[in-house]
Amino acid sequence: MAREQFSSRLGFLLIAAGCAIGLGNVWRFPYITGQYGGAIFVLIYLAFLFLVGVPLLTMELAVGRASRRSLGKSFEELTPGSKWYLNKFWMIPGNYILMSFYSMVTGWMLYYMLKVGSGSIDVGITQADAGAVFGGLLASPDIMMICTITVVVSSFAVCAFGLKRGVERITKPMMLLLFALLIFLAARSFTLPGFADGVSYYLMPNFDNMQKEGILNALSAAMGQAFFTLGLGVGSIQIFGSYMSRKYSLGYEALTITILDTSVALLAGLVIFPACFSYAIEPGQGPALIFVTLVTVFSNMEYGAIWGGIFFLFLLFAALSTLIAVFENIIAISIEVFGISRLKSVIYNCITVLVLGVPCMLGFNYWSDIQPFGDGSTIMDVYDFILSKNILPFGTTCYILFVTLKRGWGFESYLRETNDGIGIKIPSVALNYYRIVLPIIILALFIQGYVEVFGK
Repeated sequence: MAREQFSSRLGFLLIAAGCAIGLGNVWRFPYITGQYGGAIFVLIYLAFLFLVGVPLLTMELAVGRASRRSLGKSFEELTPGSKWYLNKFWMIPGNYILMSFYSMVTGWMLYYMLKVGSGSIDVGITQADAGAVFGGLLASPDIMMICTITVVVSSFAVCAFGLKRGVERITKPMMLLLFALLIFLAARSFTLPGFADGVSYYLMPNFDNMQKEGILNALSAAMGQAFFTLGLGVGSIQIFGSYMSRKYSLGYEALTITILDTSVALLAGLVIFPACFSYAIEPGQGPALIFVTLVTVFSNMEYGAIWGGIFFLFLLFAALSTLIAVFENIIAISIEVFGISRLKSVIYNCITVLVLGVPCMLGFNYWSDIQPFGDGSTIMDVYDFILSKNILPFGTTCYILFVTLKRGWGFESYLRETNDGIGIKIPSVALNYYRIVLPIIILALFIQGYVEVFGK
């Protein structure tokens, strides 16, 4: 049976970008940009993104398009008889680990879209009050479970209809609406009294901030954000390479996806900082930025329920696009590895993701005494550590070695696949850069990750 393909290039680009665009674009990138020097940091970040992220992205897409398989069978297809396929047994679990906590966080977005959008948040609350609301959600595993089940079942239901009738038909308009909502919110920021101060903090070059935080720390933060924003290393982008056409070169497609991903991150800051400065509220970091800082801003803003509801709808779309993309990956893997139908794969994987997510939810309440990395840490931190500090770096290293080593797929095979089509071509002289520089950068990130967790 012929492999299903996207009905349009736009569908591929929006869905692949949707896989990359996630909550890290919103609750991490804007904050660290302001923290580490504004425009200077952005330039460093873009350098890492295009010099590291784009090459890695082309590798996953190349393996997918050449093999027309998911991570479940791609190594066997491209290098039959070799042992490369053994790597999938530790790479595939990364998808399940990611979804087990990311689906819970997506449930938080659904909860806040309904709560803020309905006007259930009191007008004029303080950051302490907003923090108490978020704390109340974390203390309620039943509410988290209902929200998580809703987003997980809905996303798997989309995938149940297949690539064209399900994933593409739903994700394409959702991503177009995501961009429309974000542009609308960014345009709205121009009317806020704190727009100039917010943009100045966010994007004006600030050498003092960079020196205060340390240039090495700024470089590490930029490199880490550029590496993790595209979600590489577990085959979640590869699967969409297996469905794409050969009309355009993979360098061209990877660059387009990266630009879309970066546009969301930059625009998110234009929404967040003018709002914070307009209402004299100190920006937070991570979940606190979204669920405490911005909830406080919206509650103090005229028509805040409307603006807040739109903002959390945007976040929900960003999170759902990632869920649908990664679910499609694990569904395709299960179909290829076990030879089961799409419907059975959907049902089995839906149950698996929900069961794996239970410890994360209980880690904030009934199992909150379990603090594996010290005071304040949770079970979710363990999931995140295993994925982001271990599986993702090793997964991307595996792709690099697979396409550069003669005992792997080989650099010539990679170049033939990557350069097939209209657009940017990767030169053959890039071999040493791929083989030496990229692994060194990933090793540095791996070491930095362990220092960050255990060096405190």
